[in-house]
Amino acid sequence: MSLIASLRRSPTADAHDTDRHAAATLAAAVLGFFVITLDATIVNVALPSIRDALGGGITGLQWVVDGYTLMFAALLLSAGALSDRVGAGRAFTGGLVLFVVASVACGLAPSLPVLVAARVVQGIGAAVIMPTSMALVRHAFPDPSRRARAVGVWAMGGAVAAVTGPVLGGVLSLVSWRMIFWINLPVGIIALLLLARAPHSPTRPAPFDWTGQITGILAMGALTVGAIEAGEAGFATPQVLGALALAGVASAAFVTAQAKGAHPMVPLELFRSKTVVITTGIGFAFMVGFYGLPFLFSLYFQQQHGLSALAAGIAFMPMMLLSACLTPFSARIAERTGPRMPIVAGLALIVAGSAALVLVPAAAPVWVTALLLIPVGLAGPLVMPPTTALLLEHVPAHQTGTASGVFNTSRQIGGALAVAVFGALISASAGFEHGLRLCLALAAAVALAAALAATRIATVRRPS
Repeated sequence: MSLIASLRRSPTADAHDTDRHAAATLAAAVLGFFVITLDATIVNVALPSIRDALGGGITGLQWVVDGYTLMFAALLLSAGALSDRVGAGRAFTGGLVLFVVASVACGLAPSLPVLVAARVVQGIGAAVIMPTSMALVRHAFPDPSRRARAVGVWAMGGAVAAVTGPVLGGVLSLVSWRMIFWINLPVGIIALLLLARAPHSPTRPAPFDWTGQITGILAMGALTVGAIEAGEAGFATPQVLGALALAGVASAAFVTAQAKGAHPMVPLELFRSKTVVITTGIGFAFMVGFYGLPFLFSLYFQQQHGLSALAAGIAFMPMMLLSACLTPFSARIAERTGPRMPIVAGLALIVAGSAALVLVPAAAPVWVTALLLIPVGLAGPLVMPPTTALLLEHVPAHQTGTASGVFNTSRQIGGALAVAVFGALISASAGFEHGLRLCLALAAAVALAAALAATRIATVRRPS
């Protein structure tokens, strides 16, 4: 294009290019969210196949899940800060490349320890992708109304992954469980090609908070290790008590570092907003039910009912499919009613679904359990898109990555602790059935507490 032509270029043409770049950015963010969510759901139904091929009991299978989730949670705070410092686009690209390479390594793993190690690396990549994908959406859609709808589209990436994960995991496991990791390669390549068309993201140079990162990893790692090992060794054993004590000390050191550091990874003034505090708690509680229950029932369907991996995946279809169908309408529901109503309603559905599943007798057919999981699935589109949009509305633009890191850290801690604690309860001497009912009661109680907190959500936008 010549210089004169560029000077005469109409505002309409500029707007068209802006919209095109925003669409490409959103598509890349959706695919990034898709693959990291897929790896949290696709692996559940393949766990028995992995155990048959590589060995390991419940504890080993927990680490296949939590090796990923733990690093996901532990590095989200740093990833959010990294996004603000180097730019969301650059950070997203690096995280996605690492995630894809680790996925290939998972598919080639010759033993369970190697698989867990590769899952840890996958978690590092996912930790970078999650907050940077949210930051990309925030920067591409500055208008609040368009952003809320874009967040709804972004959430579709997670919803589609949640729907396809269990079934796709079952289908691919018929060929080989290794295929569930190799599927990430083509998706990652497409996302990288789309991101090449996105504009550069803003940066905010600042020193890196190494003290906060180290103490944060120690706190979350020790807490997860303590919870997982308690299932096999018991809560009163020295190694479990030592891990939990380390988690407490590291948590105190982390808070002190954030309060006194010159360039904290998580500025504590973020938590002066009641909305930020409540949305962070909602993210935690939601993942306890939405992430923990599929882990439980993947094992329940296959161990207690003898279903194949594919049949177990199909049993999750009603739950996940209806969730995906509702997701496109979540932004419009929130626009008409305000975010408070769908969030509270979604959390109430987790309470109702979990409570109903407690009452289901062990001899009940699989289809009954599958139907009662539907309320938990419907909670996803009602809770997460409006909660995410609400959080982004109540933080300044230059702290979007950091706030996204905090929010998604709370989500991943909820998921990691759910798997750890639920695994401990179903492994206890009282038996799988008794442990399952305790897990469901716990999920209902956590969701109920979050629903009560959500009634206090302030929906007025805070000036940035």
